[in-house]
Amino acid sequence: MIQELIHKLAQSHSLSLEEYERLITERDEESARLLKRLAVQERVRIYGHDVYVRGLIEISNICKNDCYYCGIRCSNTNCERYRLTPEQIISCADEGYDLGFRTFVLQGGEDSYFTDEILGRIIREIKQNHSDCAITLSLGERTRESYAYLREAGADRYLLRHETADKTHYSQLHPSSMSFENRMKCLQILRELGYQVGAGFMVGSPFQTSKTLAEDLKFIETFKPEMCGIGPFIPHKDTPFRDCGSGTLELTCYLLSVIRLIYPPVLLPATTALGTIHPTGRELGILSGANVVMPNLSPVNVRKKYELYDNKICTGEESAQCRGCLERRMNSIGYKIVTSRGDIIK
Repeated sequence: MIQELIHKLAQSHSLSLEEYERLITERDEESARLLKRLAVQERVRIYGHDVYVRGLIEISNICKNDCYYCGIRCSNTNCERYRLTPEQIISCADEGYDLGFRTFVLQGGEDSYFTDEILGRIIREIKQNHSDCAITLSLGERTRESYAYLREAGADRYLLRHETADKTHYSQLHPSSMSFENRMKCLQILRELGYQVGAGFMVGSPFQTSKTLAEDLKFIETFKPEMCGIGPFIPHKDTPFRDCGSGTLELTCYLLSVIRLIYPPVLLPATTALGTIHPTGRELGILSGANVVMPNLSPVNVRKKYELYDNKICTGEESAQCRGCLERRMNSIGYKIVTSRGDIIK
């Protein structure tokens, strides 16, 4: 019975690959309700009803990579490119601090302009201005030396979605210039350097199967990332996957609950992509065991240009509006946004 597997996972935080696959293929409404109830119990036990908020600053949509699913892929000639200046990035963080943010996520494509020296200066200045804040970077694959330099400059966390733990599936989502081995190596280097590390994957990406999802879950179990970002795949009109269907709300929320039981302390976002495919997607994510939301602090005039997928929400709101909207949404389901760095509680 699938309910027995769910109770086993809740107690041992571990299943075999075959059991994870069964958890996906044999799910039904009753098992989903049980899974959600146990996941929320774990999240409330550790984090109460607090929701950690991260201020997202999308620093550049220029990227050297050509990932088949991504709207800012280098071969997309319809993408209107931009790059924030260091001064703009620091200003976004200053504004966010005044709004109560204590974590800033600097996210962007793999843009060669942002050298270690430039990023180091930005990180140090934000930390000098706001010493009680955490800085998260989400800037793709870099060298060990680069990661070490940025860590020394003051970066606390690094988000690098593994995208898939299956090598063949990875090659179906990325050009041959990108390497599954290097992605996994980067995650290991980040862990060795003392970062709080974030991994994650898309739900419903092209060529994904219950077996590849089981491999993702086993990877989360063994690597134990401090953060795990999962959201539904949403196609972009200017990519090879333009005609593929989106991932579903149902499976994404189900997997959020599974991941909470695999590693109860994990910092688990209810993503913007979840809110894009359903009007209350982020609330449903929180009610499935997530405990992080990421409002956008980027300048309004560039938000629509950072389009990884079609129809992204929250591109026209000022930062204060975006935070206020999410606060009301969380309050409506009995949760509250808290002003803190929001570190993992192990």
